[in-house]
Amino acid sequence: MRQSPDRQSHRNSTPPRPRTRLLALAFSTALLAASPLYAQLPAGAIDTTSQPQPAAQDPLRAQATEALDHQDYSTALKLLTTLSEKNPTDAHILYDLASAQDALDQTSTAEQTYRRSIAADATYFDPHLALGLLLAREGNLTDARAELASAVALKTDNQALKAHAYRALARIDRTARPADASAELLNALSLSPETPDDILLSGEIAESSGDLAAAESAYRRLLATDPANTQGTAALIHILIREKKPSDAETLLTAALNKTPNDPTLNAQLASLYESQNQPEKALPLAEKLHSANPADPNLTRLLARLYAENSQFDKADPLYAALISANPSDPTLVTDRADTLIHLKNFSEAESILKAALARPSAYSNNNDLALAASHLAFAASANNDPTTTLQALQVRATVLPPSPSSLFLEATAYDKLKQVKQASNLYRQFLSVAGGKYPDEEWEARHRLITLDHMH
Repeated sequence: MRQSPDRQSHRNSTPPRPRTRLLALAFSTALLAASPLYAQLPAGAIDTTSQPQPAAQDPLRAQATEALDHQDYSTALKLLTTLSEKNPTDAHILYDLASAQDALDQTSTAEQTYRRSIAADATYFDPHLALGLLLAREGNLTDARAELASAVALKTDNQALKAHAYRALARIDRTARPADASAELLNALSLSPETPDDILLSGEIAESSGDLAAAESAYRRLLATDPANTQGTAALIHILIREKKPSDAETLLTAALNKTPNDPTLNAQLASLYESQNQPEKALPLAEKLHSANPADPNLTRLLARLYAENSQFDKADPLYAALISANPSDPTLVTDRADTLIHLKNFSEAESILKAALARPSAYSNNNDLALAASHLAFAASANNDPTTTLQALQVRATVLPPSPSSLFLEATAYDKLKQVKQASNLYRQFLSVAGGKYPDEEWEARHRLITLDHMH
């Protein structure tokens, strides 16, 4: 069977997706999960000396405070539930009740109670901060940012907690709003001393700003003060790979893995480094070992699936991509990757089906190259599936972001040929031959012979 021109088109007309992009995602996710910034505030741990106290305090309040101080959250929950029923608009009681619920992982209930506390007293700093941290942990970063922004705009005597709010804001903003994140981190540092996490965060902000040299400098400063910091090590390796310093990255990786040989982030970085150096014999066994040890990690699963595909083990890649799509159906690039695997497995019908569904939402693609790649896959799958109408529709989508390529011209010509649109097909076959330059011998042979036939049909 001849090589599909579309396989070459994807290499020649669409810039390849960076090999380290998935690693960057895994790295960023690992840092987010490891960060203490979004941890819930210890219930009862907030300085209450400045909080107004009732003249004749209910004895239950003293008992609840003692329970919180001893981290006996179940007892505190019972007492504070009773107190909140007696005092339904007391912002401080509601905040303590939400803190106990939060500590007991009653997340949705705690969110509602934090909101009740804020409704009772919108100027009360603590519930805004606690709610912002809870929402961030739940992945609702838009609402989390709003609550944290409200918190830092309020007055509080606890400067350490206000610094904590600024740091949490900076972590939320570090990717999409790096300039804001930098200002927020500076505000935090004006209120409390710099920590190793601050240095790490400054490096992430610099990286998001595109200043790789500043990011590398920050990560090296972190390791100079804390050589055993595994997050700093992973961050520096990540930057070295992005800066195309593979020797430096491998040296640092080897040293780090000698100390922590089972660290999944470091091992994933090593596998990605081997992949970038075209050493599949080293990358694939490492990725298989990582996936076996961490089968639920989607980033490692995606790394292994990609390596299987790059090593033409499409039968092994396909079930991994199918599982990833099932868990994350809103990621259109996963659909594109699986469709490519299905095309290699000659399952053109399913490839066409899933790509048509994905391309129905073009706004879901984060950049034009991903959109063009999906459209190119769909054009080829539909052509192989004898669906010229869908082929032309896919090529129209591709044409909105990329100029024609030899492969796209050939697919368009054959589609019009199948639809018996003689003039259009002849014109496109000639355009294809004018730019093919001998790189597509099978397709060029077919185009010449189809032109002979079509010329007799005029």
